Amino acid sequence: MKDLLLRSLSGLLYVALLVTCLSLGNPHAFIILFFVFGIISLFEFNKLIQLKSAIPFIIFILLYVIFGYWQTVIASGKGLDEATQILMVLTIFVNLFLIRDLFSKKIIPLFHTKRFIITTFYLSSGFVFSILIASIFSPKILLGCFILVWVNDSFAYLIGKNFGRQKLFEKISPKKTVEGFLGGLLFACITSYFISNFTSTLNFTYWLYLSILITVFGTFGDLIESKFKRQANVKDSGNIMPGHGGLLDRLDSIIFASPFIYLFLRILH
Repeated sequence: MKDLLLRSLSGLLYVALLVTCLSLGNPHAFIILFFVFGIISLFEFNKLIQLKSAIPFIIFILLYVIFGYWQTVIASGKGLDEATQILMVLTIFVNLFLIRDLFSKKIIPLFHTKRFIITTFYLSSGFVFSILIASIFSPKILLGCFILVWVNDSFAYLIGKNFGRQKLFEKISPKKTVEGFLGGLLFACITSYFISNFTSTLNFTYWLYLSILITVFGTFGDLIESKFKRQANVKDSGNIMPGHGGLLDRLDSIIFASPFIYLFLRILH
C-alpha cells in the first residue's frame, strides 16, 4: 500500500509539473523544467553507459542555450534556422543507427567516441527539440505529444498484460507484446481526436499522423533505453521517482521521438 501511494504521488508530481509549465504560456517555465530534466537524465544515462566525464554536460548546456534558450526567448523562433536543421538531420541519423543496432546487434556498441555521439545526439538534442516544439510551434502541441505517449504506454501495458501473446522484442523487453503495441496505437489514435477538438493547434488528420509517429518512434525509444539498461544489467535508469524508476525511464519515448515530431511539424509549416 505504501509503495502504491509513493508511486502515485511521484507520478502525479511529474505530470503536474509538465502540465503546469506547458500551460502557463511563459517560455521560461518549460525551459527551466526541461533543463533540470535534461541534466538529471544525462546523469542517469552516463551511469548506464559507464561514462565518467563532464564533457556531455558541457555539450548539453551549450546546445540547450544556443538552440533552445536563444531561439525561444531571444530570437523568438527565427534564429539559427539552418544550424537547427543540420542538428535535426544529425540527430535523426544517429537515432536511425540506434534503431538499426536494435535489430542487428546483440549489444549497442559503446566504444569511447560513440559514447559522446550518443549523449550529444540521442539525449541532449532530444531535449533541445522538445523545447523547440513548444517554443516554435506551441506548448500545447508538446503537451499533446506527452498525452499521446502516456495513453500509448498505459494501454500498451494493459492490453499486453491481459491479451498479449506474441512478443515484440523478447530479448530486450520480455513484457512488450505485439498486441500491446497495437492496442497502444489504437488508443493513441482515438485520443488524437479529442486532442484536436480541445486544442486550437492542429486538425484531427495531423494529430492522427502524430499519434502514429509518436507510437512507433516512442516505442523504439523505449526499447533502445531498455537495451542500454540490459547491457548495464539494471532494471531502472535511476530511483528519483519512487515506483517509476529514473526520470529517463519516463522520458525515453518523447526524447527519441522529438526530432521526428519536429521534422513533421516543419514539413507541415
